[in-house]
Amino acid sequence: MSASTFTSVHLATRPRDKIIPGETFALKTHEAPRASDLKDGEVLFQTLYLSLDPAMRGWLNDTRSYVPPVKIGEIMRGVAIGIVKASNSNAFPVGSYATGTVGWTELAVVNGKHLEKVDIPKNGRVTDALGVLGMTGLTAYFGLLEVGKVKAGDFVVVSGAAGATGSVVGQIAKIKGATVLGIAGSDDKVQWLKDELDFDNALNYKDQDFPKKFREATKVGEPPIIMVLSFLLIAKIMKDLIDVFFDNGDYSTSSMVANSLTREQLVVKSWTWHYRERSPMPAS
Repeated sequence: MSASTFTSVHLATRPRDKIIPGETFALKTHEAPRASDLKDGEVLFQTLYLSLDPAMRGWLNDTRSYVPPVKIGEIMRGVAIGIVKASNSNAFPVGSYATGTVGWTELAVVNGKHLEKVDIPKNGRVTDALGVLGMTGLTAYFGLLEVGKVKAGDFVVVSGAAGATGSVVGQIAKIKGATVLGIAGSDDKVQWLKDELDFDNALNYKDQDFPKKFREATKVGEPPIIMVLSFLLIAKIMKDLIDVFFDNGDYSTSSMVANSLTREQLVVKSWTWHYRERSPMPAS
């Protein structure tokens, strides 16, 4: 970005699978807007940080969803944190921080009603507005407390536990006095959950002994009938042991419990595994 121009990122082609560098998106240079161009209530927003979320991959598909797909040629949709460089809005003075679905652009003229003011708490960082104080943190907070209704003494299982939402879910559950078991996809993530976030236990679902370790973690002995271990068997055993299952994730781990838990026990945020898949999600 220069004093007279700015760059934005536009959708050039719809990906069939993975994002292709240099093909899926295109950069465009524009003349920078001036403060004198602002209408009443508008601000000149300079982007500082962009949020990259799994849902964004779905927005690239030309299918019906909860929001329209990003059109070819449009600036890529996305939430950003920025600073107000010029203002015709009493709510957002020059120099204030704000967040909103501004898109992948260095500069934007935005009506203040589409922005939220970022108030940084003591010891906080402006980037917290994209994390624990933003969409992922709010998802964890309301999903666990308003939907899951977690309470002291509950046993909470969190899939995708090392992610932006799952890591907050586990910490809130601990604050509420629950026992927390996290499920993640690597040994490093498992160690981080236990050492840094104080999860009671955490397991790597890619471990070949995961089913056995899962039963042990939920204080269940060997199944009464010798058979090949399966997620469905574990789900049946777990039915009366888990109070809240906060499902962030991967279908292979989520499906082992989802079909066997009552509605009150299950909180589903999203299944992220299928965002790059062309085949439909398995029925459950």
